Amino acid sequence: MCDNVMYDENWASTYDHYTRIRGRIDEVDDAVAFLDHYCNGGNALELGVGGGRVAVPLSERGARVDGIDNSDSMLRVLAKRSDNVKAWKADIANFSSEQRYNLVYCVYNTFTLLFTREAQLACLRSAAAALDDEGTLVIEIDVPDLDGFVHGQRASTVLLDHENTILIAEVHESLKQNVVSTLLWFSATSVRRLPHNIRYVYHQELDTMAEYAGLELGERWEDWARGAFSGSSKRHISVYRRRR
Repeated sequence: MCDNVMYDENWASTYDHYTRIRGRIDEVDDAVAFLDHYCNGGNALELGVGGGRVAVPLSERGARVDGIDNSDSMLRVLAKRSDNVKAWKADIANFSSEQRYNLVYCVYNTFTLLFTREAQLACLRSAAAALDDEGTLVIEIDVPDLDGFVHGQRASTVLLDHENTILIAEVHESLKQNVVSTLLWFSATSVRRLPHNIRYVYHQELDTMAEYAGLELGERWEDWARGAFSGSSKRHISVYRRRR
């Protein structure tokens, strides 16, 4: 999926705290309800399952959930959290499964960690092959935000409170649609340097790549509560099905 240094022990031990700061823990119920609608009591596969932030509560609703991740550290976090999710180590860009799924999903910008267009297209092909005939692929990613870059560089504050200061420094490589970044997290007891590199993709390009993988767009929403996607939306949840 990406360089293993991206999700080493440092990220794995911090990830839940970081996602809570970013507001992603608060919306888990909405995300799980959304995904459970397409799973419909069947089975699901999460690409980039991580520590199970979404997979575990989805499994608790009765879905049979499997997961893929390339980070041993994150998979250990998942194993400690629950034994309901069957997970294995693999690259989400190139994986195969004998099992066919009602739902394959990839959330919270995990898809953009695939650092080339070729890897992203390979992921879509692998996901399409893992779907059953009536299956659904759900992808959640941010709308690219390139405001504030000067000469290809940007620095900003993610959080500043009485306990934490989180800064991010980024370099934009426009020809490859890559943003190479480092998160600097200062707290009362530690300083962490956390790399985070992505290839951003606009929703129109994602639709085109999905078509090459034999998929077609069914729905697109701006959030898990099914708000309407518009030109001012900051992210999208895109729902694809096999092209007929």
